[in-house]
Amino acid sequence: MSEFKYVYGPIPSRRLGSSLGISPIPKKACNYACVYCQLGITNLMTNTRQLFYPVEEILSECEAVFDLKTPLDVVTIVGEGEPALYLGLGALITGLKKITDKPIAVITNGALLSEPSLREELMNADIVLPSLDGHDEASFKKINRPHKALNYETVLRGLIDFAHEYRNKLWLEIMIVKGMNDSDEAIEAFKSLLTKIPHDKLYLNSPVRPPAKQGIGEADHKRMELIAQELGGIAIDYLSESAFHSDNKDDFEAILTLIRRHPMNQHELKAFLAGRQNANFTEIIAKLEECQSVEAIDYKGYRTYRLK
Repeated sequence: MSEFKYVYGPIPSRRLGSSLGISPIPKKACNYACVYCQLGITNLMTNTRQLFYPVEEILSECEAVFDLKTPLDVVTIVGEGEPALYLGLGALITGLKKITDKPIAVITNGALLSEPSLREELMNADIVLPSLDGHDEASFKKINRPHKALNYETVLRGLIDFAHEYRNKLWLEIMIVKGMNDSDEAIEAFKSLLTKIPHDKLYLNSPVRPPAKQGIGEADHKRMELIAQELGGIAIDYLSESAFHSDNKDDFEAILTLIRRHPMNQHELKAFLAGRQNANFTEIIAKLEECQSVEAIDYKGYRTYRLK
């Protein structure tokens, strides 16, 4: 599908700018099955850290991309599930620091931060972006649908410990899901929790792309504004977004590589193709609609495409 197996983008990130993504884990490998996940249902539910792929292979791909001199703002280890499940994470971060001067970010659900070894591996990252979607055990299970080995108190304790130990930029994120964690009581609970977690920024997100579970909705703008004000956070949907990029020369293959990790709607696809001087938007869309490995979803008035 692509000349690169582990590296993709850069993709636009409202928090990070132009982000070169690194996926060190298999497709949809995670210890959560979040109801809002834009990648769809978790295929590989696991809570065991593994060396899924050789660190050297990933770094080799990264070097090849850096040699292309593609403009980017940050290198982000995120992938198609939970990157902290990658047992070579620490070595990957260390290796990246040797071959690029761009900031290294890690986006994690924070489920394994109770493990001291993982916390130590993350110390070399420039930015760590952990999630905190549940304000108690019930909301944690309802929203994140975690692996049976995980419990809320242990996960929360791990996040608190890491926040106190980490010396670089810690950017928390809360996914606000309508009817699940957007009540006045939930916001008060989050407010109390945030006093225990030292952080540099708090981002508030809402399911803007097709979620894994039907019926999952986003909070309206006024509610998000109020929550942002109450928690001292930044609503992500008010931030500007840059453009998608791929070094793959084949336009259709480039799209398949991107939507494997980051679903794209028809407007994003049109802008992406226009940026590559491809006027065959209708032809590409038809090809996506016919592709057996692509899922096309109508959501919020948009047609969004992601890999199955």
